[in-house]
Amino acid sequence: MSKPYLHEHPLSPYAQKNKIALREKGVAFDCGVPSGLGAGGAGGDFVAANPRAEVPTLIDGDVRVFDSTIIQDYIEDRWPIPALLPAGAAARARVRMIEEVMDTQYEATTWGMMEVKVFGRATGPVGEALVATAIAQVAGLNDWLERQLGDADWFNGDAFGWGDIAVVPFVLGAVGFGAPPQGENLKAWLARCMKRDSVAQTAAEAHAAAAVVAKTVPGAIASGAFKREYRDHRLEWMMRSGGVDVVLAGLAAGNIRFGAEIK
Repeated sequence: MSKPYLHEHPLSPYAQKNKIALREKGVAFDCGVPSGLGAGGAGGDFVAANPRAEVPTLIDGDVRVFDSTIIQDYIEDRWPIPALLPAGAAARARVRMIEEVMDTQYEATTWGMMEVKVFGRATGPVGEALVATAIAQVAGLNDWLERQLGDADWFNGDAFGWGDIAVVPFVLGAVGFGAPPQGENLKAWLARCMKRDSVAQTAAEAHAAAAVVAKTVPGAIASGAFKREYRDHRLEWMMRSGGVDVVLAGLAAGNIRFGAEIK
């Protein structure tokens, strides 16, 4: 039987969650970036598997799964050993609530910093204000994470698992933008995570991709060849954080896009 295939982008924290989970399970898989993804013109088996044309999307034989959290559920059901979800309804609800915060509010802040610091969506005082807002928001979120972790070694409980996988890609993304954790427990937790091969390999792939993106994508955005997706929580973040003009300028320039229409 062929290996599962993950349509992804190494910088996507959502895809990173799935790659860490697969690696923790010891599942061999192939992965790659769908052609035409950044231009809003993806097609082929990727869009056949995911009508939203978003990464990550997992193909496992005849099975097609999209949305990173649903993919995590599938991975846990498909390859149950070692278990990544903690035991008990309350513990599972807790890590899934943490995941929801990371997927929505935390991701939006690091996405916004990339829009400004890497892709130059805003410069001068406006850009500085947007970055300062994002850094303050990350600090608040990290304080919340510090309280969620408490004195435990892992968000998941006794061992590394779902709760930690849900957090680590996003925190690493913030570190890359100069917003590292300040709490001692969260810093120690991050150091423990980085000692795991699954996390270290995924982080190294993201680091390598970041250098390529920083070199090639800003020009492609300026020309309109690359269109960033401003969906749900990301659009909300930009609008409420002072970036209304960024959105309007992107629409006028034709270098932002929204979710694909499902037909």
